[in-house]
Amino acid sequence: MKELLSQTWSNLMAHKLRSFLTMFGIIWGVISIVLLSAVSEGFQQGNLYVLKELGKNIIIIRNGRTSTQAGGERAGKFVRLDIGDVHALKEKARLLQYVTPELMRGGVSAKSAFNASSTQLSGVWPVYQFIRTIEVDRGRLLNEQDSAEARRVAVIGFDMCKQLFADRDPIGQQISLNGLPYTIIGRVRKKEQDSNYTGPDNNRLFLPYETMRKDFPIPSETSTSDSLSAIIAAPYEEVANELNRIIEREGKINFEKIGPVEQEVLSIVGARKGFDPSDREALSMWNTALETVFFNKMISSMREFFIAVSIITLALGGIGVMNIMLISVKERTKEIGIRKALGATSGNVLRQFFSEGLLLTLFSGTIGLGIGIGLCKLVNMLPLPMRFSGMIITWQTAAFSVGILALVGIAAAMYPARRAAEMVPIEALRYEM
Repeated sequence: MKELLSQTWSNLMAHKLRSFLTMFGIIWGVISIVLLSAVSEGFQQGNLYVLKELGKNIIIIRNGRTSTQAGGERAGKFVRLDIGDVHALKEKARLLQYVTPELMRGGVSAKSAFNASSTQLSGVWPVYQFIRTIEVDRGRLLNEQDSAEARRVAVIGFDMCKQLFADRDPIGQQISLNGLPYTIIGRVRKKEQDSNYTGPDNNRLFLPYETMRKDFPIPSETSTSDSLSAIIAAPYEEVANELNRIIEREGKINFEKIGPVEQEVLSIVGARKGFDPSDREALSMWNTALETVFFNKMISSMREFFIAVSIITLALGGIGVMNIMLISVKERTKEIGIRKALGATSGNVLRQFFSEGLLLTLFSGTIGLGIGIGLCKLVNMLPLPMRFSGMIITWQTAAFSVGILALVGIAAAMYPARRAAEMVPIEALRYEM
C-alpha cells in the first residue's frame, strides 16, 4: 500500500495540471451532491417548522352555508357551530384524536399599567394549546382548572406582550380587557408564523373557554351563549399518513374530492344541523395536512432533480478519471510489458491500475466532501431567511455521497485497469509512443 500510494502520488505530480483538472471534476461532483442535498433538506425542515407553527395536521372547521336542499330546508341555510358540535365530534369521531372549541373576538381594548392597545382574544380548551403549538417561554399555559372555574387569566402573545409591557416581566401582571381585570399567567414564545386563519398568535391573548363564554360571547343576534367561532381538531397521526399514501398512489391531490376526515365531520355535524353530509359548502374546513403532503411532494421532486444533476456532474468527473487513467496506461505500456516479462500476472497489473484509479477518485471525493461541509457551515453562520433552516447535512446525504463516489470510482478505474491487464508482454515491449 505504501508503494502504491507513493507511485500514485508520483504519477499525479508528474502531470500536475492534468491531475488537477481530473480531480476537479470529482471534487465538484461531490460538492454538488452535498450542497444541493443540504439546501433541499434545510428548505424542507424550515418549511415544516413554519407549517407546524400553525399546527401539525390540524383541521379548522368554521361556519358555512348549505348549497343543496335537505330536510325541507332550502339551499343557502346558514350553519352556525356550537359547543354541542364539539361534544358530538369528541364522542363519535373515529378519526379525530383531539377536538377543541374556539371563541374569537377582535377589537378588544387591552390596558396595562404601562400602555394600551386593541387586541384579539381566543377562548379555548387547554388541549388547543397542544394542537396549535402554543408554547410559553415564561409562566405557564392554561389548564383544566382555569376553564372549570372560569378564571380571569390569560396567556399573552409575544408581540402583544411587548406592546403592553415592553421588556418587563408580564407574569402576574394585571391587565384590563374591555374594563374587566385579567391576570397574565404566561407569555407565548416568539412564533415564526406566516399563515393563520384569524391573525398571528404573537398578537393575541388566549383565555379559558368558560371565561371567554361568560365575558366575551359572540356579539350577534343570531348567536347564543353556546355559539362558536370555530372548532379546531387534530386527526390521529395514522390518518394523516394514510392521506399521504393515497396521494402518493394516485399521483396527485384531488381538491374536489372530500377527504375521510372532512366527510366524518360533515356526517356528524350534518346529523345535528340537518344538512346533507355530502354538501361540502355547509361547513368551511381547512385541512393543513393537505398543505404538508403537497409541500412534501414538491420537496421530493426538487430533491430528485438535485440528485440527478449531482450524479451527472459526478459521472462526468468519473469520465475524466477514466480518461487520465487510459492516458497513464498508454504512457506506461513499456513498464507493463517489463513487469509482465518479469513474472507479474494480469491480476497484479489489474490491481495496480484499479487501485490507482480508485484511490484518485476517493482522494478527490474526500476533498470535495470536506469543502462541501465547510461551505455548509459558512452559510449557516449567516442570517437565514424564514422557511430555511440552513444547510443541513444528514447521515443519509453523507452515505449517499460515499456510495455514489465508490461506484463512480470503481467504474472509472475498472476499464483502464482491464486494458492494462490484457496487454501482451511482447507487444507492450515493442510499443513506441
